[in-house]
Amino acid sequence: MSHNSFGHLFRVTTWGESHGPAIGCVVDGCPPLIPLTETDIQGFMNKRKPGQSRFTTQRREPDEVKILSGVMVDEDGIQKTTGTPISLFVENTDQRSKDYSEIKDRFRPGHADFTYDAKYGIRDYRGGGRSSARETAMRVAAGAVARKVLQGVTVRGALVQVGPHKIDRANWDWAEVDNNAFFSPDAKAAAFWADYLDGIRKAGSSVGAVIEVVAEGVPAGWGAPIYGKLDTDLAAAMMSINAVKGVEVGNGFDAASLTGEDNADEIRLDDVGRPVFLSNNSGGILGGISNGDPLVVRFAVKPTSSILTERKSITSKGEEVNVMTKGRHDPCVGIRAVPVGEAMMACVLADHFLRHRGQIG
Repeated sequence: MSHNSFGHLFRVTTWGESHGPAIGCVVDGCPPLIPLTETDIQGFMNKRKPGQSRFTTQRREPDEVKILSGVMVDEDGIQKTTGTPISLFVENTDQRSKDYSEIKDRFRPGHADFTYDAKYGIRDYRGGGRSSARETAMRVAAGAVARKVLQGVTVRGALVQVGPHKIDRANWDWAEVDNNAFFSPDAKAAAFWADYLDGIRKAGSSVGAVIEVVAEGVPAGWGAPIYGKLDTDLAAAMMSINAVKGVEVGNGFDAASLTGEDNADEIRLDDVGRPVFLSNNSGGILGGISNGDPLVVRFAVKPTSSILTERKSITSKGEEVNVMTKGRHDPCVGIRAVPVGEAMMACVLADHFLRHRGQIG
């Protein structure tokens, strides 16, 4: 299967299946002499791993990452990157393939079962194989490496909507994101979502979500015109995440309802003569190039397709059937998509940082 890599100078390739013995990735293009240990990566893996609350899948995976290559300990005892490919590895320890035996020949509505079978003539029915969100664990690992490259840049994500219920932006507090099971910057919204999702979970159903990712400290100048736009690559990266159906930068679709006067980001000079934008409707990107303001990207995640309500479908033999998906699934897959969105933002920015340095110096 092709197309398992993304990035240009900072390039990530993932491998492995949901119910295989392991998953992993190779990060190529990371500069040398950057301190890097498993501990630097594990904290981000822990944010994404399953089974941490009743609102996510109860599959129990420790997701303990191992670095297999691309680092060595220097004379001062510090483990640093060598500039060679960094191989990262995570064992799968809690697969329950039998949960999927009943849908071996049945296409689950909303999943990639039909399309994988149509393209390849074979599909891994055990949790979806490569199409499973399990693959995103290695994106998070790669994103941790990317953050080490991005000195001075902060990448943070938050859940801003669950089903039809949005946060109150007046309550936004980044410190609150790590205090609840939803990565919500609004404590009141998190408390409401808990009761709301309990009902969804008990009904065997699911809902979608919206995630916002913000990068601060990105200087003006990253990105390139036309086919190398920073927002083009960010949109593609977010769209590549499982279940994502929409991406917007800055005002996004809301910009369509504004006038030119309302949407324009006016510019003035600060006390030392540096340009300052008076608003950030553009999400920190103009003409595909960063302008020095925070980068703001949001993406919409559809409801988890695995639900306990029977849905109409067909078998691989062309028979009409009803399908109910058993197993352990997220009532809102958008919750664990927050650290994945952060990782994809970090990987894209690391790539554009290296591309900018290579072109401009």
